[in-house]
Amino acid sequence: MESEREVIDLQAGAPSPRRNQPINLNHYATKKSVAESMLDVALFMSNATRLKAVLEQGPSSHYYITLISLISISLLLQVVIGILLVVTARLNLNEVEKQWRLNQLNNATTILVFTTVVVNVFITAFGAHKTGFLAAKTSRSHL
Repeated sequence: MESEREVIDLQAGAPSPRRNQPINLNHYATKKSVAESMLDVALFMSNATRLKAVLEQGPSSHYYITLISLISISLLLQVVIGILLVVTARLNLNEVEKQWRLNQLNNATTILVFTTVVVNVFITAFGAHKTGFLAAKTSRSHL
């Protein structure tokens, strides 16, 4: 009679030599930083597009100064986050003497990411455009 472990090993296929190796935390942290950097770049591009749209609308639009300020703050925070992520990705997590510094950098990055999310919520709230019935009614009243 086969044990449950043997059945599981047979279903999973031939045992892999990599399966029994411990995870490389440095490799994991680097991949995490790269993925976070890609998301930061996507948000940066989105905010650059928003900034362009606000500048094209001009100062006559509601909340012009507010949106310019919030988008600029968000872009600045994203640049700082990007720099922190590059520094974090370059340090080796496996070196014990660097772990405290990496933890501090990771905490700072997390706080800045949270702040950026909050700022972008306000950007979205102040930058909301009228849609549907209200937009049609407003555009007709200007004619």
